[in-house]
Amino acid sequence: MIIGKISKDEKKVKFSVEIYCTNCKKQVPGGLQTGEKYFQTKEFKIELEEFKNNYLCGICRDKKRVREK
Repeated sequence: MIIGKISKDEKKVKFSVEIYCTNCKKQVPGGLQTGEKYFQTKEFKIELEEFKNNYLCGICRDKKRVREK
């Protein structure tokens, strides 16, 4: 999964983070990518924390979609 923007011809930084579903607490694979310029900036850290605090696994995301329809 990609976080932030990656410019054309910019190097990608791959990293792993422990991510848990905010609904069922199941751990999900945390392989992420971002652009070299964006990695380790203040905005990156804010976006990553927001992502981790709002992440739903595929099963919980699908259940939520079905309820909303």
